[in-house]
Amino acid sequence: MNTRPDKRARSGAARIYAVQALFQMEAADQSSDRVLKEFLNWRIAADYAEGTTPEADEDLLAAILGDAVNWQARIDQMTDRALVAKWPIGRIDPVLRAVFRAAGAELVAKRTPPKVVISEYVGVADAFFPDGKEARFVNAVLDHMAREARPEAF
Repeated sequence: MNTRPDKRARSGAARIYAVQALFQMEAADQSSDRVLKEFLNWRIAADYAEGTTPEADEDLLAAILGDAVNWQARIDQMTDRALVAKWPIGRIDPVLRAVFRAAGAELVAKRTPPKVVISEYVGVADAFFPDGKEARFVNAVLDHMAREARPEAF
């Protein structure tokens, strides 16, 4: 019996780790290389008293972080345009900011269909904010960002 998580589960875990890593990079003012190395060596599939953290698609995690750093200005501008004028990205909850940056990186990189990106990151938002309000907000913002980044897909 194969107990290794399937590709979809590993991709989903990579997206959650990417949001955590982007949050950590901003909160602790750490480089993407340092944070990525920490996740690869100490956080992914790590054993704790509470259990083992999930395995992840490490290549996807590295790609999301790299793209988020390389295209952060473009991603933040797309996010700003998707938000209400009174709420620029700097005023958004830092976890949501990390969600928008990770999703924006995938939208700009054009490796994953936009509807998949939106669906996956709405799920990520729901994992961090289980009351559902933020997930609906993320859905609306990412829909706007996807239409800007990838109009040909709509």
